[in-house]
Amino acid sequence: MQHASKCEWIVAALNQYELKLVRYATWIAGDVERAREIVQETFLRLCKEKPERLNSHLPQWLFTVCRNLAFDVQRKEKRMTPLSEAEAAAHPSASPWPGALLEQKETMGQVLRVLETLPKNQREVIYLKFQCELSYKEISEITKLSVSNIGFLIHTAIQSLRKLLLANPEALRRTP
Repeated sequence: MQHASKCEWIVAALNQYELKLVRYATWIAGDVERAREIVQETFLRLCKEKPERLNSHLPQWLFTVCRNLAFDVQRKEKRMTPLSEAEAAAHPSASPWPGALLEQKETMGQVLRVLETLPKNQREVIYLKFQCELSYKEISEITKLSVSNIGFLIHTAIQSLRKLLLANPEALRRTP
């Protein structure tokens, strides 16, 4: 019975976090295939854990392990590339008509380009907050930064983005 419940716990974790972890690892490692390997290793490590030990902080544990593995890979390869525009646009929200979807993809790509001008630590917390939908507390546990520091980084990043986008409103307009 306990074996079945652990299997169900792992399957539930896979269903809930696998895609978010792959996106996050892709953002760090720069390659979706490498990211899938990193996430696979993350879940292999989860299989060795006891559910009762991690249930209260499962997302933080998964993202921390995934982050550490991805940075290990990135360090080995001595390079880090951001999530590409095409990969980011591959998971858009549903739009009512194709023109709106195209415009949304273009806008997202332009915002991502502006986002890339921010410092790495700001990009990471913005990504974890808005792409992975994690709380400040969860982000704090993953990055080992204080919750107040996470709040400051997110606030500063949003202010910078706002300033950059308002200074260059053409960045968000569709090019003819």
